[in-house]
Amino acid sequence: MALLKVKFDQKKRVKLAQGLWLMNWLSVLAGIVIFSLGLFLKIELRKRSDVMNNSESHFVPNSLIGMGVLSCVFNSLAGKICYDALDPSKYAKWKPWLKSYLVVCVLFNIVLFLVALCCFLMRGSLESTLAQGLKNGMKYYRDTDTPGRCFMKKTIDLLQIEFKCCGNNGFRDWFEIQWISNRYLDFSSKEVKDRIKSNVDGRYLVDGVPFSCCNPNSPRPCIQYQLTNNSAHYSYDHQTEELNLWVRGCRAALLSYYGSLMNSMGAVTLLVWLFEVGSGPAGGEGSGGHLPLLDLTGGAQPGVLASLLRSSPQPCCG
Repeated sequence: MALLKVKFDQKKRVKLAQGLWLMNWLSVLAGIVIFSLGLFLKIELRKRSDVMNNSESHFVPNSLIGMGVLSCVFNSLAGKICYDALDPSKYAKWKPWLKSYLVVCVLFNIVLFLVALCCFLMRGSLESTLAQGLKNGMKYYRDTDTPGRCFMKKTIDLLQIEFKCCGNNGFRDWFEIQWISNRYLDFSSKEVKDRIKSNVDGRYLVDGVPFSCCNPNSPRPCIQYQLTNNSAHYSYDHQTEELNLWVRGCRAALLSYYGSLMNSMGAVTLLVWLFEVGSGPAGGEGSGGHLPLLDLTGGAQPGVLASLLRSSPQPCCG
C-alpha cells in the first residue's frame, strides 16, 4: 500500500475522483451482500433455535450484519468525499477528518478479516451447542401436553425428515430416553409395568424410534419397534440387516449443513477483504511514485484518498 504523495494534472485528478466515486458505490453493493449473508444465516439458525443450547451461535451472523451495515456507511461516506473533491468549495471541509477516517478504515478491515476467520472457526462451538440442544429436544419429545414444550415433537419429527437423520448421534439414542408420553401408556398392562420397573429412573424405555426416523427409500416396511429383537420380525437380523432407518445422527447432519453455509460465507467475506487490502499497485503517471488500486469494500486505499485530497493545489480535487 503506497502512502507517498502523488501529483496529477487536473484532467487526471478528475478521472481519479470519478473512478473512486464509482468504486465506492460498487463497494456499497458488496456491503449489502455481506449484510444479506449474515441475515440469511441468522434466519437459518433461528429456524433450529429449539435444538440449540445457547445463543453463542448467533455471533457470526450478527457480526456479518454489522460489518455489512458499516461497509455501506463507510463506502457511502467515501463516495461523498470523492464527489465533493471535484468542488473546490466543498473538498476543504473533509481534510481535517481524513486521518481519522483512514484509521477507521484500517480498523474496519482488521475486524472484517477476524469475522471471516470466525466463519471458519465456529464449527467447534456449534457442535457443542447442537449436541446439548438436540439432547434436550429429544428429552422433551414426549411432553406434548406441557406448555412451552408441546411443539417439540413436531420440531424433532420435521427435523429428522428434512435432514434425513435420526437421534443425536444415531438411532440408538432413542433407546436411552422415554419418548412416548405417559398419556398413551396402559399402566394396567404387565409389559408396561415390567419395562418401567426394569430401570431405576422408572422410565418406559423401548428399543424403538419415532416414525420420522424411517427411510422411505427402503423396500421393506419400516421397522421402528423391537429393533434389537430378531425373533420379532421375519427374516431379520439387526446386526447384519441394513436397517430401514436413517443412520446418520442429526447433530452430524446439522453440523454439515451449517458448516457448509459458514464456510461459503467465510470465503465470500475473505474474498471481499482480499480485494480491499491486496488489490496491489498500478503505475501512475505524474510527478512520481506509483498509485495503488482501489479497495472493493473499504473505499479508496489511504494513499489514493490522501493523494486525492492533498497532493496538488488544483481546485478540482484539492
